[in-house]
Amino acid sequence: MAAGFVLAFTGAFGMTGAGLIHRLIYWLPLMAVGAIWGHVCSQVIERWIDYDRRPWLGALVLTLAIGLPLTFVVWGYTLFWFEQGRHPSVARLVRFFVPVIFITGILSLLNIFLQRTPVQTHAAPVNAAPARFLDRLPPKLRGGAIRAVESEDHYLRIHTDRGSDLILMRFSDALAELEGLEGAQTHRSWWVAKGAVRDVARGEGRATLTLDGGIEAPVSRRYAKALRDAGWY
Repeated sequence: MAAGFVLAFTGAFGMTGAGLIHRLIYWLPLMAVGAIWGHVCSQVIERWIDYDRRPWLGALVLTLAIGLPLTFVVWGYTLFWFEQGRHPSVARLVRFFVPVIFITGILSLLNIFLQRTPVQTHAAPVNAAPARFLDRLPPKLRGGAIRAVESEDHYLRIHTDRGSDLILMRFSDALAELEGLEGAQTHRSWWVAKGAVRDVARGEGRATLTLDGGIEAPVSRRYAKALRDAGWY
């Protein structure tokens, strides 16, 4: 959405003749659709290409997977919004390919190269305030040691030595509030307390952490190297 605002305010790709409101209505929905489709493509491609080991190949495949079908979306939406009544032209469709691939390529590279390092949290210094996330614990888990936090749709499942329970919260917000506890993101939907790790199993380029209480937390390929370098396993 931030990229959509930039494109609208700068009048990118020859759109300075259109009013700002028209440019916003044009760019923001397109970027939102592109983000949703890009997220789907990223999750599928990540199963076949290790972004950490082959980031440039990952970015290329991701750009083509997103950009090719998105070119048709941009072409159709542009006809609807700016060129109603004009006959659809294949040549016009081809001309859309370059700017769509250009924008998609930049965003794909940013996605891969800026998100390769897991979010790590650190133990609070002596006499420091406890992690804010502890205030989120349901009453039955209060006072328990957090072993892991797992994302389940719009909810988080908190695993502790007193059991587990669900709370309504975004995973990204939880990662910020977990600062003060030593741990790290091991997967797009898992945060694990380092002190809770008891064993690790490796297979097919992936790893699975076994935690206290028998909890098994996955380690995604994109975070594996960083966690190894940090001495997790």
